[in-house]
Amino acid sequence: MAAPLTPLVLLLALGRPGLSGAQATEGAAAAPHRRFEYKYSFKGPHLVQADGTVPFWVHTGNAIPSADQIRITTSLKSQKGSVWTKNKSIFEYWEVEVTFRVTGRGRIGADGLAIWFTEEQGLEGPVFGAADKWNGVGIFFDSFDNDGKKNNPGVIVVGNNGKLLYDHQNDGSTQALASCQRDFRNKPYPVRVKITYYQKTLTVLINNGFTPDKEDYEFCAKVEDMVLPSQGYFGISAATGGLADDHDVLSFLTFQLTEPGKEAPTADAEIPQKDKEKYQEEFEHFQQELDKKKEEFQREHPDVQGQPGKLFELFFTDDVFETESDRELRQIFEGQNRIHLEIKQLNRQLDMILDEQRKYVSTVTEEIAKRGAGFPGQHGQVSQQEIETVVKTQEEVIRQVKEMRSSITDALRSISGAQHPGSAGVYETTQHFNDIKEHLHIVKRDIEHLVQRNTPSSEKQKCPELPPFPSCLSTVHFFIFVAVQTVLFIGYVMYRSQQEAAAKKFF
Repeated sequence: MAAPLTPLVLLLALGRPGLSGAQATEGAAAAPHRRFEYKYSFKGPHLVQADGTVPFWVHTGNAIPSADQIRITTSLKSQKGSVWTKNKSIFEYWEVEVTFRVTGRGRIGADGLAIWFTEEQGLEGPVFGAADKWNGVGIFFDSFDNDGKKNNPGVIVVGNNGKLLYDHQNDGSTQALASCQRDFRNKPYPVRVKITYYQKTLTVLINNGFTPDKEDYEFCAKVEDMVLPSQGYFGISAATGGLADDHDVLSFLTFQLTEPGKEAPTADAEIPQKDKEKYQEEFEHFQQELDKKKEEFQREHPDVQGQPGKLFELFFTDDVFETESDRELRQIFEGQNRIHLEIKQLNRQLDMILDEQRKYVSTVTEEIAKRGAGFPGQHGQVSQQEIETVVKTQEEVIRQVKEMRSSITDALRSISGAQHPGSAGVYETTQHFNDIKEHLHIVKRDIEHLVQRNTPSSEKQKCPELPPFPSCLSTVHFFIFVAVQTVLFIGYVMYRSQQEAAAKKFF
């Protein structure tokens, strides 16, 4: 199925505009500097200390920390819990990445989960387990439809200056600064949320948990000209009502954002001298405890001293190593996932090319119609037959692109549902994309050489300015381009037929 698609990709990829180097440089230069802040973050494993606390965080209500996650509320009625940073943030702009699961047996869950940045800790209260009248912002993942508008589960961004009471009856719709409707309950993978506050703009991106790709985020909400406290506490809370869900938070990662050109403060400069002395004392105490443990172990196991092999066998078994069958299955799954991503990217590119072709057909038809109406006796006027030929050609291109998109969708569906794929498919697909790139470069070079040879050096073609296009294209060059592409298509089909016929001799 992949062989007939190659000429169309070569034909359509030439007309696709690329991103200029200046735009790419400008976008990269505008990106802020990110620095991980461990005092405002948590992530498993080994999340909880021996006394049941989470370092740099405080939990209240029904929250239960464990080794790899924090269960904010269990699936019982009328539960409330929250987790907050112990210290206020000392940076102006920030980004948080939160990974959580909301699971329940019922078709409908309640009440929901909230991510906070507030001037004071809202340890307990009626708003998803946290205090009302907060000064800051709350991003609410509301599971229950209180107003009966069938717009839940949803994500709502609500700001507050410390005087506003949350409107529970209307699910905060009268106070929402931005919102989107997303179902985050009972997903096969954890749901991921990225919240960015940079230059007074709050952006919420969400990964719905349908794919293992951690960076597959979708746009959810954006609030501009938003003023938040310069220092505040990060928190996450949840609550249940008559219905109940398990609300589990797997990680909460915080990053400090620094504007380009500004020097990010060093970590040592932010630690007071008293804290440095405290940390040094704790480190020395830990070192002493470690030495004691080593001595105890040597006394209990005198037979393994000086023999690293026995020590390794004592703590590790054969289960640690990957078997040959497990390795083959992992390689097949990774190859299948790469094919899935490549076809998904190609599908997006085909959508863009299809839109460009539609705009091109519309603009060319309107421009030719204007020329025919404005200059009926002009020499060299394009005939009606030529106009129909151009339009039919473009319609044929659009039809082939639609067929190509349908074929790629079928391929994506078949690859996703394959149970025992072979390793040869991965190699053929990679080789196919390499052939596409190679033929694309050859066609581009031939077309540029042909246009340069046919255009006089002393006189340049001038065409009417068309708003959507960066350059003009004469009718002669267009038909030359179509002819060259037709010859390449026929040659490629004949070449593939010969290759397939030759290959059949070996079977």
